[in-house]
Amino acid sequence: MYSNYFGLSEPPFAIAPDPRYLYLSDQHREALAHLLYGIDSNGGFILLTGEVGTGKTTVCRCLLDQLPEHTNVAFILNPKYSVQELLEAICDELDIRAVGEKDSIKGYIDALNRYLLAAHTRGEKTVLIIDEAQNLSVDVLEQIRLLTNLETDSHKLLQIILIGQPELLDKLSRPELRQLNQRITARFHLDALSKEELHAYIQHRLSVAGMEGELFTAATREKLYKLSGGVPRLVNVLCDRALLGAYVKRDTCVDLKTLKKAAEEVMGQPGGTAKPRDYRPVLLLCLLLVAIGWLFTPQFRELIGPQPAALPDDNASGNTIVTAPEAAEPTGEPAGSPGVANATTAVIPPQTTQITQTAPQGEQLDQSVVDEDLSGRFSNPATWQWEQGTDLSLTQVMAFQSLFNRWGLQYDPVSQPVLCTFARQHGLGCLAQNTTFDEFIKLNRPAVMKLFNAQGQEFYATLLEIDGEVAKVSVANELREVRLEELKLWQVNQYLLLWKPPPGYRAPLQPGTTDDMVIWLDRQLAVLQGRDPRSWRRRTYDNALVRQVKRFQSSNNLMIDGVFGPRTAILLNSQTDNTVPRLDGMPRG
Repeated sequence: MYSNYFGLSEPPFAIAPDPRYLYLSDQHREALAHLLYGIDSNGGFILLTGEVGTGKTTVCRCLLDQLPEHTNVAFILNPKYSVQELLEAICDELDIRAVGEKDSIKGYIDALNRYLLAAHTRGEKTVLIIDEAQNLSVDVLEQIRLLTNLETDSHKLLQIILIGQPELLDKLSRPELRQLNQRITARFHLDALSKEELHAYIQHRLSVAGMEGELFTAATREKLYKLSGGVPRLVNVLCDRALLGAYVKRDTCVDLKTLKKAAEEVMGQPGGTAKPRDYRPVLLLCLLLVAIGWLFTPQFRELIGPQPAALPDDNASGNTIVTAPEAAEPTGEPAGSPGVANATTAVIPPQTTQITQTAPQGEQLDQSVVDEDLSGRFSNPATWQWEQGTDLSLTQVMAFQSLFNRWGLQYDPVSQPVLCTFARQHGLGCLAQNTTFDEFIKLNRPAVMKLFNAQGQEFYATLLEIDGEVAKVSVANELREVRLEELKLWQVNQYLLLWKPPPGYRAPLQPGTTDDMVIWLDRQLAVLQGRDPRSWRRRTYDNALVRQVKRFQSSNNLMIDGVFGPRTAILLNSQTDNTVPRLDGMPRG
């Protein structure tokens, strides 16, 4: 429902274990490495445990994508089976036909043994994965242990991965299961995300869904961590409901109030008996209001004598109280991304919004913030004003048009109401930034920014170029030059820029993952380092390439995490691609 509104290709916080959305934190990478090691070790059990919702099943789905070729997998999702039912399920998963041997435990084991021997002869591995293994009975676990006795003189024929909640550890510690416990060759326990990982997790999922920006404020993320404890599944549920709430309110991001409301809906109110309401304070307040009202009646004024002359009316001097126009109530489904509401109802001619550059009526501006020469070269956002009743949301649409213009594109909000979808159709990505001005300009890209004037009106403009201490800004289709120090005073640290993703880019590249983009990344770094590109077979983002990316991040004052995401890609493009628009005025090829 809210995907189009935020420019997302799909809901980013579904709880289904989609490997595309797997955020590989340090512990998730280590868990995946343990599973791969256990499979390559040729024998024994592999154990993965963790609390509910920490990502065990999703890690396992990612494992399936990275298994070596010629690997046969039996994946058991519902292990509440008897011994015979489990054996039957394994044979069904491996497409083993126990002809004439059904309804017999020995028959299923013999059929499985023949299959494993034939697979081993063909050079194939066979892996049994059992999810929710804490639900297995002791008898079934013992039978699973016996399956590891299917072997040749030098190789185990079946490798088994058990995935379960912490109760599985308690069950395996029983004396009757000590033989199975001793055969576990690799084990790992997944914990909840840390505060830092939570932020990266949210941004990763938004990025996979097409939003390279922040939809959750810092205060919201702090509260989200307290509510969820860092458990990914609970984070997903809360974020999904909070985005729905922001959509209903037509907000551009999730604030603290919206998250708290989402938590009430998802987690419910604390139980307990409601206390009877005390109406005495309300009654006292009503009596007080009645008394105050009586003080201003004619009868009371007659009792206290004649009144002094009225003070002069402030409006008599020509001063007026200006109120902002009421926002139109949204009707129907929103068709655009945040801030572009109503842009689909009419074509916007350039003359719709006009700027005046004078002080507000009846108000004197501090001369230190007014341009020294209003008629000269420089302009000041403090003095950019619109007539009362002007729909200033139109300035955002025109700012987006100016931004796309900088990339050589004509943006029509009527035919393409979803801004980021239009960008993706032309090979570009959207990156929303809620950061300081100095941090933002490090990315060296034109952007739409939010400004305000001395009258308190908020509007949007496009920062096109920066030349020394002077910025070129497009506001309501007018080009203006502004001193940087003055532009910084009248902006609110909200930006949206366009960037050029690498070929095949789907999400930030995490260390240890396999992706064709690895080849592109290595070639770009080779250009900067003056070396030949490497030869790649598995296209895995390995430690050697991670170290090179970290060096690049360090030299460009980025967060040194080895994750190749939008910010790293933007600065890499700045140094290797002369066709992208830049704030420093580099001409496009």
